[in-house]
Amino acid sequence: MHFLFFSVLCSVLVSVQLKLAQRRGIDTGQAIAWNYAIAALLCGWLFDPPLAALREPQAPLPSLIALALLLPTIFLAMAASVRVAGIVRTDVAQRLSLVLSLIAAFVLFGETADGWKIAGLALGLLAIVGIIARAEPAAAGTAGPARWLLPLVVLLGYASVDILLKRIAAAGTPFAASLLFAFIGAFIVMALWQGWRQLRRRRALSASALPAGLLLGATNFGNILFYVRAHQALPDNPAVVFSMMNIGVVVLGTLVGVWGFGERLGRLNKLAIPLAIVAIALIAVSLGGQPTPVGAT
Repeated sequence: MHFLFFSVLCSVLVSVQLKLAQRRGIDTGQAIAWNYAIAALLCGWLFDPPLAALREPQAPLPSLIALALLLPTIFLAMAASVRVAGIVRTDVAQRLSLVLSLIAAFVLFGETADGWKIAGLALGLLAIVGIIARAEPAAAGTAGPARWLLPLVVLLGYASVDILLKRIAAAGTPFAASLLFAFIGAFIVMALWQGWRQLRRRRALSASALPAGLLLGATNFGNILFYVRAHQALPDNPAVVFSMMNIGVVVLGTLVGVWGFGERLGRLNKLAIPLAIVAIALIAVSLGGQPTPVGAT
């Protein structure tokens, strides 16, 4: 169970690091770029991915490229959501993406629905409405629709990542190989963007972004590593790992956001949190012994 604890902790620490980096004036775009560099190195070292699988004729290159483009995009959206909407709503939105992933599984992958899944989906959809609703005015640091739009973008983005990972897995590409490809591709995308920013003289390279990015990458990859290790330690209980991971992030993210950063939630936001927990538990029951996806950022 200690692997699950560390995975939950790393997941929440990613949001905390984004919040603290913004408060300290660190360029989060540059930090996210360095994050992918260290994540790729750790992935190659610890997972030893079979790269030959990427050269197979059936390797889903369009899905792999789409994943490499989507990861940095959704990470930037997550950073913006943490800044505008807060850690609580961002982390809960991230975990509720599994509801949309499950809907996609019915539509795209031909999975069947049972009573547990339908109940979980219904509560999950209600929780989504509650979590993207605007918080109390006192908690709002930025005007406009961004307070509900950014958590929604995070939710849709993580669901899209999960769908791409399922497509890649269905093609037979090993998870470690696809993850390394995505991390390297994401770093190239972010490096090109940083170069464009340099040419436009919008942001100079920051020395403080490098250590922040390396720590962010280690934490980001740690979330994935410990989640994989938890499944390996409990091979007969994937649903337990799945539910404890997602519920743990919702609970810890809420405690850290409210008590650690003084975030205030609206009534619908508060109602969404227990609904999300129950929805995750119901979906976990419906999964039974099926393999569960591993999220990536």
